[in-house]
Amino acid sequence: MSLTHESFRFLSLFLSLLFVFPESILSSSSSSNSIQNLLQSQGLPGGLFPHDVKSFTLHPDGLLEVILDRPCLAKFDTRVYFDSVVRANLTYGKLMGMEGLSQKELFLWLPVKDIIVDDPSSGVIVFDIGVAYKQLSLSLFEDPPVCNLPDLGVLQPKIGRKEIGFEALR
Repeated sequence: MSLTHESFRFLSLFLSLLFVFPESILSSSSSSNSIQNLLQSQGLPGGLFPHDVKSFTLHPDGLLEVILDRPCLAKFDTRVYFDSVVRANLTYGKLMGMEGLSQKELFLWLPVKDIIVDDPSSGVIVFDIGVAYKQLSLSLFEDPPVCNLPDLGVLQPKIGRKEIGFEALR
């Protein structure tokens, strides 16, 4: 009976520490190399996030939060925009319910909803951009992309005369 009681005490102590200090157990403040290792261990390519990763946290429920130094633009097949915080639910081969990542298609910026690698041997990764599924080569994501500061005019709607007034246009 004491072994069961001791095991219960150890388990409750461990769970208490987990809830009191979750950041120290489940996060990393190191560079993108650690996020690369995490993604690869989950069947995803390591180059999905840029070099500018400041830290990341993987919560017990699978929520992955990636913190970048700043919002930035990168290029895979087309241009992509990373917000300063990107969130997704991480399961094996999938980043689902993404927030903070958009991809440019023609002249529109569309939010990336999911990133899926069903079969790594196929060499294909799928980006769900809401209106379509875009299949890309896994080789595009071997290395983290270089991220540049965004041109704010690219991401913000054009401002016309009505919004800024006649005086500002002179």
